[in-house]
Amino acid sequence: MAWNNQSVITEFILQGLSSSWELQIVYFLFFSVVYAAAVLGNLLIVLTIVSELRLHSPMYFLLGNLSFIDMSLASFATPKMIADFFREPKVISFEGCITQIFFLHLLGGAEIVLLIAMSFDRYVAICKPLRYLTIMSRRMCLGLVTLSWIVGIFHAMSQLAFTVNLPFCGPNEVDSFFCDLPLVIKLACVDTYILGVFMISTSGMIALVCFILLVISYSVILSLLGNVLLVGPPKLSPPAVPTSLL
Repeated sequence: MAWNNQSVITEFILQGLSSSWELQIVYFLFFSVVYAAAVLGNLLIVLTIVSELRLHSPMYFLLGNLSFIDMSLASFATPKMIADFFREPKVISFEGCITQIFFLHLLGGAEIVLLIAMSFDRYVAICKPLRYLTIMSRRMCLGLVTLSWIVGIFHAMSQLAFTVNLPFCGPNEVDSFFCDLPLVIKLACVDTYILGVFMISTSGMIALVCFILLVISYSVILSLLGNVLLVGPPKLSPPAVPTSLL
Protein backbone atom coordinates (compact mmCIF):
# COMPACT_ATOMS: atom_id res chain seq x y z
CA MET A 1 0.00 0.00 0.00
CA ALA A 2 0.93 3.65 -0.37
CA TRP A 3 1.80 4.21 3.26
CA ASN A 4 4.20 1.30 3.52
CA ASN A 5 6.99 3.42 2.05
CA GLN A 6 6.40 6.29 4.51
CA SER A 7 7.73 6.66 8.03
CA VAL A 8 5.45 5.57 10.85
CA ILE A 9 4.71 8.11 13.58
CA THR A 10 5.77 7.02 17.06
CA GLU A 11 4.89 10.24 18.89
CA PHE A 12 2.56 13.21 18.66
CA ILE A 13 3.13 16.90 19.36
CA LEU A 14 0.41 18.62 21.38
CA GLN A 15 -0.26 22.24 20.45
CA GLY A 16 -1.43 23.10 23.96
CA LEU A 17 -3.69 25.99 24.94
CA SER A 18 -1.48 28.87 23.86
CA SER A 19 1.93 29.64 22.42
CA SER A 20 2.28 32.81 24.52
CA TRP A 21 4.76 32.38 27.38
CA GLU A 22 2.88 34.84 29.60
CA LEU A 23 -0.45 33.06 29.08
CA GLN A 24 1.16 29.70 29.75
CA ILE A 25 2.32 30.94 33.17
CA VAL A 26 -1.22 32.12 33.94
CA TYR A 27 -2.66 28.80 32.76
CA PHE A 28 -0.09 26.91 34.83
CA LEU A 29 -1.09 28.69 38.04
CA PHE A 30 -4.82 28.48 37.32
CA PHE A 31 -4.95 24.81 36.36
CA SER A 32 -2.57 23.82 39.18
CA VAL A 33 -4.95 25.33 41.74
CA VAL A 34 -8.07 23.88 40.07
CA TYR A 35 -6.50 20.43 39.73
CA ALA A 36 -5.30 20.37 43.35
CA ALA A 37 -8.73 21.49 44.57
CA ALA A 38 -10.52 18.86 42.46
CA VAL A 39 -8.27 16.00 43.58
CA LEU A 40 -8.18 16.99 47.26
CA GLY A 41 -11.93 17.65 47.35
CA ASN A 42 -12.86 14.30 45.83
CA LEU A 43 -10.23 12.49 47.89
CA LEU A 44 -11.66 14.04 51.06
CA ILE A 45 -15.13 12.83 50.09
CA VAL A 46 -13.88 9.27 49.50
CA LEU A 47 -11.89 9.14 52.76
CA THR A 48 -14.80 10.58 54.75
CA ILE A 49 -17.26 8.03 53.37
CA VAL A 50 -14.85 5.15 53.99
CA SER A 51 -13.94 6.18 57.55
CA GLU A 52 -17.38 7.31 58.78
CA LEU A 53 -19.62 4.35 59.62
CA ARG A 54 -22.76 6.48 59.52
CA LEU A 55 -22.12 7.13 55.82
CA HIS A 56 -22.03 3.44 54.88
CA SER A 57 -25.30 3.65 52.99
CA PRO A 58 -26.19 3.06 49.30
CA MET A 59 -26.33 6.77 48.46
CA TYR A 60 -22.90 7.53 49.90
CA PHE A 61 -21.42 4.35 48.46
CA LEU A 62 -22.40 5.52 44.97
CA LEU A 63 -21.26 9.06 45.77
CA GLY A 64 -17.85 7.75 46.85
CA ASN A 65 -17.45 5.89 43.57
CA LEU A 66 -18.50 8.99 41.64
CA SER A 67 -15.88 11.04 43.49
CA PHE A 68 -13.23 8.44 42.64
CA ILE A 69 -14.17 8.62 38.95
CA ASP A 70 -14.15 12.43 39.02
CA MET A 71 -10.71 12.37 40.63
CA SER A 72 -9.49 9.98 37.94
CA LEU A 73 -11.00 12.08 35.15
CA ALA A 74 -9.14 15.09 36.48
CA SER A 75 -5.88 13.13 36.50
CA PHE A 76 -5.76 11.28 33.18
CA ALA A 77 -4.39 14.29 31.24
CA THR A 78 -4.18 17.33 33.52
CA PRO A 79 -0.80 16.57 35.20
CA LYS A 80 0.90 16.25 31.81
CA MET A 81 -0.84 19.39 30.56
CA ILE A 82 0.46 21.33 33.58
CA ALA A 83 3.99 19.97 33.10
CA ASP A 84 3.88 20.77 29.37
CA PHE A 85 3.40 24.49 30.03
CA PHE A 86 7.18 24.64 30.58
CA ARG A 87 8.13 22.19 27.85
CA GLU A 88 8.69 22.69 24.12
CA PRO A 89 7.80 20.78 22.10
CA LYS A 90 4.94 19.14 23.99
CA VAL A 91 5.57 15.55 22.98
CA ILE A 92 3.55 12.46 23.86
CA SER A 93 4.29 8.92 22.68
CA PHE A 94 1.82 6.96 20.56
CA GLU A 95 1.25 4.57 23.46
CA GLY A 96 0.72 7.46 25.87
CA CYS A 97 -1.77 9.04 23.47
CA ILE A 98 -3.77 5.82 23.17
CA THR A 99 -3.71 5.47 26.97
CA GLN A 100 -5.18 8.95 27.39
CA ILE A 101 -7.95 8.18 24.90
CA PHE A 102 -8.71 4.87 26.63
CA PHE A 103 -9.06 6.34 30.10
CA LEU A 104 -11.08 9.31 28.86
CA HIS A 105 -13.75 7.04 27.35
CA LEU A 106 -13.51 4.46 30.13
CA LEU A 107 -14.07 6.99 32.91
CA GLY A 108 -16.58 9.03 30.91
CA GLY A 109 -18.71 5.97 30.13
CA ALA A 110 -18.51 4.70 33.70
CA GLU A 111 -19.51 8.09 35.12
CA ILE A 112 -22.59 8.39 32.91
CA VAL A 113 -23.87 4.98 33.97
CA LEU A 114 -23.09 5.73 37.62
CA LEU A 115 -25.12 8.96 37.40
CA ILE A 116 -28.08 6.87 36.23
CA ALA A 117 -27.52 4.50 39.14
CA MET A 118 -27.58 7.45 41.55
CA SER A 119 -30.82 8.73 40.03
CA PHE A 120 -32.31 5.25 40.45
CA ASP A 121 -31.19 5.28 44.08
CA ARG A 122 -32.97 8.60 44.69
CA TYR A 123 -36.07 7.34 42.87
CA VAL A 124 -36.29 4.30 45.13
CA ALA A 125 -35.59 6.37 48.25
CA ILE A 126 -38.37 8.86 47.48
CA CYS A 127 -40.97 6.75 45.68
CA LYS A 128 -40.52 3.45 47.55
CA PRO A 129 -39.07 4.41 50.95
CA LEU A 130 -40.34 1.32 52.79
CA ARG A 131 -38.57 -0.98 50.33
CA TYR A 132 -35.45 1.16 49.93
CA LEU A 133 -33.01 -0.98 51.93
CA THR A 134 -34.40 -4.14 50.37
CA ILE A 135 -34.02 -2.90 46.79
CA MET A 136 -30.75 -1.01 47.28
CA SER A 137 -28.98 -3.89 48.97
CA ARG A 138 -25.21 -4.29 49.06
CA ARG A 139 -25.46 -6.73 46.17
CA MET A 140 -27.46 -4.23 44.08
CA CYS A 141 -25.01 -1.40 44.80
CA LEU A 142 -22.00 -3.52 43.87
CA GLY A 143 -23.82 -4.67 40.74
CA LEU A 144 -24.54 -1.08 39.65
CA VAL A 145 -20.93 0.01 40.18
CA THR A 146 -19.62 -3.07 38.36
CA LEU A 147 -22.03 -2.42 35.49
CA SER A 148 -20.78 1.15 35.17
CA TRP A 149 -17.16 -0.02 34.81
CA ILE A 150 -18.14 -2.76 32.34
CA VAL A 151 -19.99 -0.25 30.16
CA GLY A 152 -17.01 2.10 30.39
CA ILE A 153 -14.58 -0.62 29.31
CA PHE A 154 -16.73 -1.71 26.36
CA HIS A 155 -17.20 1.90 25.30
CA ALA A 156 -13.45 2.59 25.44
CA MET A 157 -12.62 -0.60 23.56
CA SER A 158 -15.20 0.19 20.86
CA GLN A 159 -13.56 3.58 20.33
CA LEU A 160 -10.03 2.17 20.16
CA ALA A 161 -10.66 -1.10 18.30
CA PHE A 162 -10.01 0.50 14.91
CA THR A 163 -7.86 3.44 16.01
CA VAL A 164 -4.84 1.44 17.17
CA ASN A 165 -4.46 -0.15 13.72
CA LEU A 166 -4.68 3.07 11.74
CA PRO A 167 -1.51 4.03 9.83
CA PHE A 168 -0.07 7.34 11.07
CA CYS A 169 2.60 8.52 8.68
CA GLY A 170 1.86 12.18 7.97
CA PRO A 171 1.56 15.22 10.26
CA ASN A 172 1.79 14.47 13.96
CA GLU A 173 0.58 17.73 15.52
CA VAL A 174 -2.61 17.47 17.62
CA ASP A 175 -4.45 20.78 17.99
CA SER A 176 -5.27 20.25 21.67
CA PHE A 177 -3.63 19.90 25.08
CA PHE A 178 -4.41 16.17 25.22
CA CYS A 179 -5.08 13.34 22.79
CA ASP A 180 -8.66 13.92 21.69
CA LEU A 181 -9.78 10.98 19.55
CA PRO A 182 -11.46 12.92 16.68
CA LEU A 183 -8.36 15.08 16.32
CA VAL A 184 -5.99 12.11 16.43
CA ILE A 185 -7.72 10.00 13.77
CA LYS A 186 -7.64 12.98 11.41
CA LEU A 187 -3.86 12.52 11.30
CA ALA A 188 -4.14 9.00 9.85
CA CYS A 189 -2.94 8.33 6.31
CA VAL A 190 -6.32 6.94 5.22
CA ASP A 191 -9.82 8.31 4.90
CA THR A 192 -11.34 8.18 8.41
CA TYR A 193 -14.69 9.82 7.65
CA ILE A 194 -16.75 6.65 8.20
CA LEU A 195 -14.76 5.78 11.31
CA GLY A 196 -15.29 9.28 12.69
CA VAL A 197 -19.05 9.07 12.07
CA PHE A 198 -19.15 5.67 13.81
CA MET A 199 -17.30 6.94 16.87
CA ILE A 200 -19.39 10.09 17.16
CA SER A 201 -22.65 8.16 16.69
CA THR A 202 -21.82 5.53 19.32
CA SER A 203 -20.73 8.13 21.86
CA GLY A 204 -23.73 10.30 21.03
CA MET A 205 -26.14 7.38 21.33
CA ILE A 206 -24.82 6.41 24.76
CA ALA A 207 -24.98 10.01 25.96
CA LEU A 208 -28.50 10.48 24.56
CA VAL A 209 -29.90 7.29 26.11
CA CYS A 210 -28.35 8.12 29.48
CA PHE A 211 -29.66 11.70 29.30
CA ILE A 212 -33.19 10.48 28.54
CA LEU A 213 -33.08 8.03 31.45
CA LEU A 214 -31.84 10.77 33.79
CA VAL A 215 -34.59 13.15 32.67
CA ILE A 216 -37.28 10.49 33.12
CA SER A 217 -36.00 9.51 36.55
CA TYR A 218 -35.77 13.03 37.95
CA SER A 219 -39.04 14.06 36.27
CA VAL A 220 -40.83 11.30 38.18
CA ILE A 221 -39.14 12.38 41.42
CA LEU A 222 -40.00 16.07 40.91
CA SER A 223 -43.57 15.17 39.96
CA LEU A 224 -43.98 13.17 43.16
CA LEU A 225 -42.45 15.94 45.28
CA GLY A 226 -44.74 18.47 43.58
CA ASN A 227 -47.81 16.43 44.47
CA VAL A 228 -46.65 16.17 48.07
CA LEU A 229 -46.18 19.94 48.28
CA LEU A 230 -49.62 20.60 46.80
CA VAL A 231 -51.61 18.00 48.71
CA GLY A 232 -49.47 17.91 51.82
CA PRO A 233 -48.13 14.91 53.70
CA PRO A 234 -50.65 12.25 54.68
CA LYS A 235 -52.28 13.05 58.01
CA LEU A 236 -52.29 10.49 60.75
CA SER A 237 -55.65 9.79 62.37
CA PRO A 238 -55.78 10.67 66.08
CA PRO A 239 -55.45 7.76 68.47
CA ALA A 240 -58.62 6.35 69.93
CA VAL A 241 -59.34 7.37 73.51
CA PRO A 242 -60.17 4.48 75.82
CA THR A 243 -63.75 4.72 77.12
CA SER A 244 -62.56 4.01 80.63
CA LEU A 245 -60.86 7.39 80.72
CA LEU A 246 -64.03 9.30 79.72
